[in-house]
Amino acid sequence: MRLALIDAGGANIGSVRYALGRLGVEAELTTDAQVIGRADRVILPGVGAAAQVMARLRELDLIDTIRSLQAPLLGVCVGMQVLFEHSEEDDTACLGLLAGRVAKLPVSPGIRVPHMGWNTLAARREASLTRGIGPHDQAYFVHSYAAPVSEDCLSSATHGQAFAAVVQRGRVAGAQFHPERSAAVGARLLQNFIEFGLA
Repeated sequence: MRLALIDAGGANIGSVRYALGRLGVEAELTTDAQVIGRADRVILPGVGAAAQVMARLRELDLIDTIRSLQAPLLGVCVGMQVLFEHSEEDDTACLGLLAGRVAKLPVSPGIRVPHMGWNTLAARREASLTRGIGPHDQAYFVHSYAAPVSEDCLSSATHGQAFAAVVQRGRVAGAQFHPERSAAVGARLLQNFIEFGLA
């Protein structure tokens, strides 16, 4: 199986690749549109700001490649956020593969932003991507912006308010948390994506 890991910049790419390696999958780190287009699975990691990731994808001329993919696509962290239509962060137009807008998490007494650390996942609907992830399982988050809970939300988490932790519509999916830092839960999500795609 050919798995393409899009090099959209960001410090977590090596750790995502290492996490895949632990599952016995050799991911090809690439910016080549042909390699991405031929892949059986594609992962778009992202760290930093939505505007930075979108600028990098534009500079690499990968916007249309990603939008027209037929293979299952998994966005991670900011890579998930840019799958949506728009991010409030720097007023950024995104890929538009999922409906909705990413907004800043609200600050309130006792609620710090960025949201950093372990948080419990709440299942919203069943899907192959979240198979084996239980109602009290936790994942590791680092983010200040989040997508809304919508009909595309498979799992949510709460930090001041509920937000989308895992989303999917058709061949496009995303995880707001860091699978590579989320121990068994993260490994299970990646394994499900590799094994089942987004069936």
